[in-house]
Amino acid sequence: MGKVLEYEHLDQALADRLTSLRQNSGRTLDDVATLSGISRATLSRIERAETSPTAQVLGRLCAVYNVTMSHLLLALEEEAPRLIRQADAAVWRDHSTGFVRTAISPPAHGYDIELVGSELPSGAVIEYEMPPSCGMEQHIVVLEGKLLLTHGDSDYELGPRDCLRMKLQSTTRFQNPGPDSVRYIVAIRTPN
Repeated sequence: MGKVLEYEHLDQALADRLTSLRQNSGRTLDDVATLSGISRATLSRIERAETSPTAQVLGRLCAVYNVTMSHLLLALEEEAPRLIRQADAAVWRDHSTGFVRTAISPPAHGYDIELVGSELPSGAVIEYEMPPSCGMEQHIVVLEGKLLLTHGDSDYELGPRDCLRMKLQSTTRFQNPGPDSVRYIVAIRTPN
């Protein structure tokens, strides 16, 4: 596994990034609260790095700002290296679900695709109410375990080496029904 991002450092960097996105978009905390369905008080605590957001909260904020989660969690690299070693990959954990997200190939200038490694513990569920960008393309490949995925009104059950391709238009729900963690990779391409 790569280097786990230090929570205090990550929370502050994420707080700064969210504040900057909000201010640059000309929105107030009340505006973002209305658009995201997240309380103004919670948004304020996140922007002050007093609390760490869950994956679901980050998903809502991604939709408001029309950015991928990787863009929220990591600074966009101007000079992206060609080779990214596993030991150098940034890892983020959602404390509430146990979800682990690894930036295998983070977003970078000049590249249209990013790769994300994901691990969802037994019984965990993550639901993204709306995509950060309608039409964002994802290819999900399960490495180990079983993943139940719902996109809109369609349900899918994926096992090892199964691949689901989709263009995000609505709610997406990831669930691990198995006794062990499910590990999968997501290839993401955001429409231009």
